[in-house]
Amino acid sequence: MGSAAVLAAAATAGVPLGPSQQAFGYPSLFLLVLVGALIPVVPTGALVSTAAVVAVHRTAPFSLALVFVTASLAAFLGDAALYWLGRRGLRSRSGSRWLEALRSRAPEERLEQARGKLAEHGVTVLVLSRLIPAGRIPVMLACLLAEWPLRRFARGNLPACLAWALTYQLIGILGGSLFARPWEGVAAVVVLTVLVGTAPGLVRRVRGGER
Repeated sequence: MGSAAVLAAAATAGVPLGPSQQAFGYPSLFLLVLVGALIPVVPTGALVSTAAVVAVHRTAPFSLALVFVTASLAAFLGDAALYWLGRRGLRSRSGSRWLEALRSRAPEERLEQARGKLAEHGVTVLVLSRLIPAGRIPVMLACLLAEWPLRRFARGNLPACLAWALTYQLIGILGGSLFARPWEGVAAVVVLTVLVGTAPGLVRRVRGGER
């Protein structure tokens, strides 16, 4: 269990968090969000919301700013690294496992929609893609196929990561404010973020089964 998970467990148990534990939690949050951006299996939104709940109940408002900066920076760097790896795969004759992983997570129908919207609206689509469940990878792949340079992608992805971090932090702040006990806020935001993240996939599966 990572230290970010330890902090969440401490919050749910009502254990006070000392300054050293809080400081150690930020590098863990950074690492987990970074890994989650590279390998989209870590529920990064739930991590950010949980960290915000802990900050609301256990620390000063300054810590909420640290959660925001840590999460948005990690997401931005993770996206930039994944995009760079994808560009390397496009230039390589044999491709790369990173590019194949992106393709496997972007169904053809969603990829075509993303390419059309990207051609029509440009950077706006990139900014919104991180706020739409399962929208990040198809739009990133569309940017790769459109041969956007890394610098152009990064300029559009920066506000996307800031908006993403702010959104999930607000969910955590709301959960922490509505519930008197930290564990209740953590449980609420985890359930909510997991439902939001998995709902689009479930809808697509149901629609696919009906055809």
